[in-house]
Amino acid sequence: MTVTIGTRVIGGGRPAYVIGEIGLNHNGDVEIAKRLIDVAADAGADAVKFQKRTPEISTPAHMRDVLRETPWGTMTYLDYRYRVEFTREQYIEITDYALLRGLEWFASPWDVPSVAFLEDLGVSAHKIASACLTDLPLLEAVRETGKPVILSTGMSTIAQIDAAIDVLGTDRLVLMHATSTYPMEPDEANLRVIPALRDRYPGVPVGYSGHERGLQISVAAVALGAVAVERHITLDRTMWGSDHAASLEPTGLTHLVRDIRIIEQALGDGVKRVFPSEQAPMAKLRRILT
Repeated sequence: MTVTIGTRVIGGGRPAYVIGEIGLNHNGDVEIAKRLIDVAADAGADAVKFQKRTPEISTPAHMRDVLRETPWGTMTYLDYRYRVEFTREQYIEITDYALLRGLEWFASPWDVPSVAFLEDLGVSAHKIASACLTDLPLLEAVRETGKPVILSTGMSTIAQIDAAIDVLGTDRLVLMHATSTYPMEPDEANLRVIPALRDRYPGVPVGYSGHERGLQISVAAVALGAVAVERHITLDRTMWGSDHAASLEPTGLTHLVRDIRIIEQALGDGVKRVFPSEQAPMAKLRRILT
């Protein structure tokens, strides 16, 4: 089965769909968001993704009054969440820019009002963050939009994934294997879950959302059949913010897309054959011909 997001088709032997996860790495700055869109477009990614919250709803109650040191001074966690949210006008500016750069755009809504917000902007798909996989009212609101859904499965059991899929259905669903640690160590990647999810949910495209350092694990995910790859992107991993350390800088994303496309070429079609380029070495090196 394939899922179409905008003009791109995911699955069915198509090239892996590469998502540059901007998330909150824009730090509430429209110009940084535009520069990150440029990073994704220049690297050859297919889409960029943001995160949309209604802070008074999506911020856990026990976290709201926790003080946090930020570039804008000491503030509560709730105030910080407000500080890094874009307005409707700002979203229009950055998403128009993404479309001009040839990228699809969508976001992870973290609450039901955010789904309506994104629908009003004409989003091409919805992404369910791993943290929201058990939020059934949110899943129901996303299902009702009729848009394609990308579901990350970090910090989730198979039973929880089953329950989420029962709500979302499988018609327009892309599953993303993920481990929600930032950054993730290699021994927690568990990439064999990719074919396991594919076997458990026949016909559902399965991709990989990575939070590791470096490129190898994401490239290996494609070799194991991941039809989409999502990685956080940043201008500089030393920037302030919780996701920057687990993000790819511009050169890293460029190399990732390059390596994914090389792996896709190298996978071939599984039919053993003698290539024309082997004829000369065969004539030179093989002593017995049959």
